[in-house]
Amino acid sequence: MELSVGCGTRDHVDLEIRVFTERMFKQLRKWFVTHFSGHSRQRARLVSKDGRCNIEFGNVYVQSRFIFFVDIWTTVLDLKWRYKMTIFISAFLGSWFLFGLLWYVVAYVHKDLPEFHPPDNHTPCVENINGMTSAFLFSLETQVTIGYGFRCVTEQCVTAIFLLIFQSILGVVINSFMCGAILAKISRPKKCAKTITFSKNAVISKRGGKLCLLIRVANLRKSLLIGGHIYGKLLKTTVTPEGETIILDQTNINFVVDAGNENLFFISPMTIYHIIDHNSPFFHMAAETLSQQDFELVVFLDGTVESTSATCQVRTSYVPEEVLWGYRFVPIVSKTKEGKYRVDFHNFGKTVQVETPHCAMCLYNEKDARTRTKLGYDNPNFALSEVNETDDTEM
Repeated sequence: MELSVGCGTRDHVDLEIRVFTERMFKQLRKWFVTHFSGHSRQRARLVSKDGRCNIEFGNVYVQSRFIFFVDIWTTVLDLKWRYKMTIFISAFLGSWFLFGLLWYVVAYVHKDLPEFHPPDNHTPCVENINGMTSAFLFSLETQVTIGYGFRCVTEQCVTAIFLLIFQSILGVVINSFMCGAILAKISRPKKCAKTITFSKNAVISKRGGKLCLLIRVANLRKSLLIGGHIYGKLLKTTVTPEGETIILDQTNINFVVDAGNENLFFISPMTIYHIIDHNSPFFHMAAETLSQQDFELVVFLDGTVESTSATCQVRTSYVPEEVLWGYRFVPIVSKTKEGKYRVDFHNFGKTVQVETPHCAMCLYNEKDARTRTKLGYDNPNFALSEVNETDDTEM
């Protein structure tokens, strides 16, 4: 008896070890497929996950490049920080040195410098300018309005007075432009949009009896996004009946929440969805053929930041490998005992597998079959009896 019990326990342990080993190998195979096969066949994107556009312009004429200087304000704002700071420093240092050189020329022409040995009763254009270094320091003091009081312009030279006025006005213009450009770049809505995030994957599952493509989006700030509007574009290569190949052909994708797609109450993470019906470009796709498709789904969210009243646009994209068929998102909003609503961002991108039709056409064909069945009526008293026909005509 003890021997049979021992053998049963040993078989049970062996079974658990075999199941654990198979599960471990499945996980390792999935990890290798994701990290190696996925990278080797990585698709090209027009829009990256963080919203940057992957496009470049070639063969632009030299004359067209000067158009950017017509709108110099936007051009400066679009510059990267390293170039902007280089321009910022160069503008101030260059203007100080240039006007320092002009002040030196004024002192040289008026023979105020020590090498000319001016007489004791000589009144210089600028007091205490003895060389290029002192002229540079006077230029710096004038433009930034420091005014130490050691060097000053006298009424002896009209040229020096006009130069002082011109440098003061130009210094104000440079200060206003450069400081305004830095402040505008810091407060650009593009930076505010970084706190709005989309889920890494999109999922396809049933919602409300309909097959839908779902995406989760969240605002990490407590300030609301006013007047939110969400929509999408499906980008793919198509061939027209005339044989023309259109790369990046755009198809509108309508996304909604339960209250619509405009004026969203964006106070907590939302799950937006696109209904896959007969008008949807996803209608003829199936779970088995989804990964073989060649498309890019770009999702846009427009709105106004409540704290700054600045409009912003957030965008991301999904390729077929990032669309999970037969999954749904894990709930992340709960209510505490104190009556507060809590959002658990640990589950923001987590999904669970659910029972889902493997194609939208199958779901709608099933619904049509059920509808046709409901239109029929059964008569339980109906009975089919065979009747033998006889020919009563005598020949």
